[in-house]
Amino acid sequence: MIPFSPPRIDEKTLQEVREALLSGWITTGPRTKLFEKKINEYIGAKTTVCFNSATAGMELVLRWYGIKQGDEVIIPAYTYCATGNVVLHCGAKPVMVDVNEDDFNISLQKIREAITEKTKVIIAVDMAGYPCDYTEIMATVNEPEIKELYNPSTPEQKQLGRIMVFSDAAHSFGAYYKGKTTGTLADGTAFSFHAVKNLTTAEGGSVSFNLPDGFDHEAIYKTMNMLSLHGQSKDALSKAKLGGWRYDVLFAGYKCNMTDLQAAIGLVEIDRYDSETLVKRKEIFEAYSAAFSKYAWAKIPIYSSKDKTTSYHLYQLRINNITEEIRDRIIDDIAASQVAVNVHFIPLPMLTVFKNEGYKIEDYPQTYKNYASEISLPVYYDLSPEQINTVIAAVVHAVEKNI
Repeated sequence: MIPFSPPRIDEKTLQEVREALLSGWITTGPRTKLFEKKINEYIGAKTTVCFNSATAGMELVLRWYGIKQGDEVIIPAYTYCATGNVVLHCGAKPVMVDVNEDDFNISLQKIREAITEKTKVIIAVDMAGYPCDYTEIMATVNEPEIKELYNPSTPEQKQLGRIMVFSDAAHSFGAYYKGKTTGTLADGTAFSFHAVKNLTTAEGGSVSFNLPDGFDHEAIYKTMNMLSLHGQSKDALSKAKLGGWRYDVLFAGYKCNMTDLQAAIGLVEIDRYDSETLVKRKEIFEAYSAAFSKYAWAKIPIYSSKDKTTSYHLYQLRINNITEEIRDRIIDDIAASQVAVNVHFIPLPMLTVFKNEGYKIEDYPQTYKNYASEISLPVYYDLSPEQINTVIAAVVHAVEKNI
């Protein structure tokens, strides 16, 4: 069987994790701090903090920024549930908008239509690793009439003086937009290092901050670390120093710090990310596109343009002129060929938690259209040329059997 997206675990990974285990330091410690430094060097942000998940990092940013009941956060209807859940956790209202037909990303026009005096944050999601239109989103929130609507209620909101633009870049580590890396395109950016991501730490994530001049990024780094460790004034590494046992708890924080065991995997992966991981994933994308471009029923995903280069995370093939039911039958037939594929994602308005909040998929026609025809194909480092050909053959057979 060809799996969908197994992690790359080899001798380098095993050795680094073994050394972490034997070091006597397995929670947040020197490897986590080194990993943060390497992430920050890679993307060029002002500061980066690691967490046990991208979701935790996103929620802590919203809480740091003061998002609360009565506030609105604009998000795409087409994303993973984490993007909406963190807004609900803060008591705010997720304001869902539709997405583009061509690239699955949040619609600029729909963002503009959704902004009200209650809007505090826009979360743009880089679907499949392809960056959103950040220049245009930033220009929108800086328009005088949009800034006039903005109604800040916390010191951080007043200092920014406009709607915060936050990037859910769970898919797009290593992507580029107008010559800049993701992580520097918005006020804050969350990356995911979950097991299926290009760069994994098994579970884990980070947030990079790139707020305007005047924000104290060193102070933000310290605050985010405290937020992830119960509000404690010292982390375990600081407390371990001779005589360093005394600490305070400054506020009621959370528990979502990254561990050195997670960071050990990430340190191996980030060192070979550009030279090996992205190279291989690009080769797989190009092999799929070359094969499927021969068929009129195939809609090839956009993963490169004049201004954008993907991180090659998801290959989102769409089948023209089919229904959701036909798509599901195609997936069943692909599975019968012992090939695992997926769908990214079930749109938020189709999930019970959001349906119970009153959202309806009928209000997001492009989101549904994209979802109903989408199949994500296997992309991972150890996928061989022979397996790629097997995937292609299985997809072609299943599609042509059902259309």
